[in-house]
Amino acid sequence: MAAVPRRTKIVATLGPASSTPEAVRALADAGMDAARLNLSHGTHEDHAARTRIVRDVQAAIGRPIALIADLQGPKLRVGEIAATRHLLAGEEITVVGAEESSDGELPVAPTVIGDVLRPGHDVLIDDGHVRLAVEEVHSGRARCRVVVGGEVKAHKGVNLPGVPLPIPSLTAKDLDDLEFALGLGVDYVALSFVRAPADVSDLQSIVRQHGSPARVIAKIEKAEAIACFEDILEESDAIMVARGDLGVEIGAATVPLLQKRIILRCLEVGKPVITATQMLESMIEHAEPTRAEASDVANAVLDGTSAIMLSAETAAGKYPIESVRTMDLIARTIEPEMGYRHQMPEPGEETTVGRAMSNAACDLAETLGASAILVPTFTGRTASAVARLRPRRPIIALSHHQTAVQQLALEWGVTPLRMPATRDVEDLWARSVETAREARAVEGGDRVVLTAGTAVNLPGSTNVIKVDIA
Repeated sequence: MAAVPRRTKIVATLGPASSTPEAVRALADAGMDAARLNLSHGTHEDHAARTRIVRDVQAAIGRPIALIADLQGPKLRVGEIAATRHLLAGEEITVVGAEESSDGELPVAPTVIGDVLRPGHDVLIDDGHVRLAVEEVHSGRARCRVVVGGEVKAHKGVNLPGVPLPIPSLTAKDLDDLEFALGLGVDYVALSFVRAPADVSDLQSIVRQHGSPARVIAKIEKAEAIACFEDILEESDAIMVARGDLGVEIGAATVPLLQKRIILRCLEVGKPVITATQMLESMIEHAEPTRAEASDVANAVLDGTSAIMLSAETAAGKYPIESVRTMDLIARTIEPEMGYRHQMPEPGEETTVGRAMSNAACDLAETLGASAILVPTFTGRTASAVARLRPRRPIIALSHHQTAVQQLALEWGVTPLRMPATRDVEDLWARSVETAREARAVEGGDRVVLTAGTAVNLPGSTNVIKVDIA
């Protein structure tokens, strides 16, 4: 029987600290399954170069790497300031739209901030490290008192908890970045600051209009998104628990329980979920994580998250490779303690044939002690349905669509393999076993369970389970 791979996937953000071919190869060798392009930073030329490197590394290692383009979204940020500002608790400062600021005032873009602030509102800068209280607003200028002081630098994020922003979910920058990213052939597009299901469905429509097969990740980081999460989940292909801005918006104490609830709900519907932000924050500067960070990563793994994500740790930190290795080690240590999510439909609950087949395939593989579950799949959806149960047996997903193979690199417990297109179901069975054996995902003589459809190359047609010998 082949060695069991790590199940929880690792997403690494690429940036100045990880943009060379050598660095990306080292990240992949350390365990990176998906690379994130943060379109809030860097130029199109930077991200195009990183994309080329990722695809070159993918070809060199013979393993798919999912590519995620993360749109900036309607994010408020500190505008251009000549130098770092040092704010002291108790002092006054005027906050104003970036295009209208004068010397001594704090510019915030977009300029809409002057229209939405009212006395009593809080202005949080840099994930809440600096806190201002609005005392008076006049002619688009908000006079604020510094409650918690600190350094303020250009382009740092600004949050206004509980204040609706009249900004479209896709800004002009986002639309430009989206067209660019789809042209690169990214596998996923992450939408920041989702507030309503229509934000996601609008992005889905634009992606389809471009003829792209990219899937949409909804980032949950606003209180409005929590209020309508079920509808957002229905419109999305995947979810990201973006804990940084979410914690600023709703309070850090609420985030851990919310994280668990979101992950569980994604498991129930069979959609990938990424847990992100500050997972190994201290490793930006230090070669070892804190014990609290190790526990945080371990708990996300135990919750059943599909993937754990690194941001500044790999984009700008001193120890990007060590950060990925640390995540890999924690996940491998924790995963053997995870239980199989045997999931039978509740009385009166409607279920699809595909979901019922995935339940039965996992049960059969568990009962027989099979070496792997082989899932020939057109789009990858059947593999996601199997993965939602978090079986103890490796899941080998096989598709002749390269995009589906790359997208499945983000799915928990799935080893994605590309195989040739097949003529009929008998050819499908044979090719699946042969491809898995050639990739050494299974060994000759291993017992395997296969689940797929008799209508070859037709999405959503899973209706057969077969037990075979590799």
